[in-house]
Amino acid sequence: MTGVLRVGNASGFYGDRFTAWREMLDGGELDVLTGDYLAELTMLILGRDRLRDPGLGYARTFLRQLEGCLGTALDRGVRIVTNAGGLNPAGLATAIGALADRLGLSVRVGHVEGDSLPRPDALTANAYLGAFGIAACLDAGADVVVAGRVTDASLAVGPAIARFGWRPDDLDRLAGATVAGHLIECGAQVTGGNFSFFTELPDGGHRPGFPIAEIRPDGSSVLTKHPGTGGAVTVETVTAQLLYEVAGPDYLGPDVVSRLDTVRLRQDGPDRVRVDGVRGTPPPATLKVGVNNLGGFRNSMTFVLCGLDIPAKAALVRGQVEAAVGADGLEFTLARTDRPDAADTETASALLHVHLRDGDRARAGRAFSAAAVELALASYPGCTLTTLPGDATPYGVFTADAVPQADVPHVAVLPDGTRLPVPPPSRTGAPATERTPAPPQPTRAAPARAVGPTRRGPLGELVGARSGDKGGDANLGVWARSDATWGWLREWLTVDRLAELLPETAASTVERYELPNLRAVNFVIRGLLGQGVAASTRFDPQAKALGELLRSRVVDLPAALTPGPPTAGEANR
Repeated sequence: MTGVLRVGNASGFYGDRFTAWREMLDGGELDVLTGDYLAELTMLILGRDRLRDPGLGYARTFLRQLEGCLGTALDRGVRIVTNAGGLNPAGLATAIGALADRLGLSVRVGHVEGDSLPRPDALTANAYLGAFGIAACLDAGADVVVAGRVTDASLAVGPAIARFGWRPDDLDRLAGATVAGHLIECGAQVTGGNFSFFTELPDGGHRPGFPIAEIRPDGSSVLTKHPGTGGAVTVETVTAQLLYEVAGPDYLGPDVVSRLDTVRLRQDGPDRVRVDGVRGTPPPATLKVGVNNLGGFRNSMTFVLCGLDIPAKAALVRGQVEAAVGADGLEFTLARTDRPDAADTETASALLHVHLRDGDRARAGRAFSAAAVELALASYPGCTLTTLPGDATPYGVFTADAVPQADVPHVAVLPDGTRLPVPPPSRTGAPATERTPAPPQPTRAAPARAVGPTRRGPLGELVGARSGDKGGDANLGVWARSDATWGWLREWLTVDRLAELLPETAASTVERYELPNLRAVNFVIRGLLGQGVAASTRFDPQAKALGELLRSRVVDLPAALTPGPPTAGEANR
């Protein structure tokens, strides 16, 4: 079939802009509207919901959003595809049917099952399914398709398969649609949300619109948004999202491996970026499985340390808290937010964050927080806390493993109730680490080639960055804004230099990948987030701000690439 498939997205996470579904339906022409609700942390939240009520386990917000726009979608022939089914796609499909009956609407609902795996020792265990189950539901006439843990990109790939009749061996087409799906999966993050250069956006980044991928029969696409909405769609906003939560050039998926080093981006008019050239190779023989377990209980208290002797004050608190509750499971983080000779209390103060994780809810609860409060009149001078004593809360631990694709019963449940098995791919490939040689990995932070005069300035004057989390690992993508800057960046920003600029990464195994077509380097920092977002005690537990921290570091920039005069004595450094 020819033509263009217009796939919009109205949700990038569970809690995204509530009105986006209505905005996207009313804003212009669409064929399909998708909503991504799932993340590793979300699966833990839904798992806890299901413990309280076995009938739950899906994103209930989606039902409230659908109530106000299901009739509009049906009237306009816009089909809805979402992973809001979470741990209970059948339950959400039934709830949608009941909602339609209450609204006096006739709706055909299909759903996808099979991702939930029997793991008695886990709170949740879900394989990341592909797009062919979604496509089967659409082929059977579904107005709404509900999935559980499919890959985020599958929400867009499935409709493209159904529209264009692609087969499992149409690897380049599937890869192109996968890239398009990855670009729109995080909603406004591709239209200027969380963008390093937000001050350059037409509306200053105040209310970016949600994205649309115009997917073509050959798998190429154009990224855009509805006219009159905020933000922007530029090569750089698209680059930023393309680098989000990826690793090396091989972007592994259940239907295809998309080669990110083949992606071509070019501006195709105002708020239009063409995405083409994507090559695909056979998918791996295994599926990723995300596993969530309850890890225990946690609690935190924060002490304010003002004025002189900050390290000694922190040491006193540490000794007192350890004496009161024992040292096991305690973690102390001293944030030196204080300034010397400050004129007010806040700028003269540092923060000592004290965390406790334990399998014993009582020890991590009031026993800990009350012990901290009891120090108020018996510790360092000026002792005060920012937190009241409270009970412990449970936390989760995320891990990932893999299972053979053939062992997962991927099933499309069609609107008439027919259960249609979705076969695994007949052709698979070896893992990327076996198929391709390791990418060049510069590690030494020795001075780069002479680049002429330099000037001191923040790295972010020349580069953008986007960072995020994958389980316990952090991803940090950095792109150059010009070819000349890319020539400098790819040599200068090594693994060792990253450790100098971000010392917290020095103890981690760091993988470095180059994507020259995007003028970008991508770092995967193994273990930086510990046991995952829900268990992490970092100030930035999802590493969302890691890229902006890197951009803020003051370094020697090539003066020829930056405004302003060179720094005296820094020539040829």
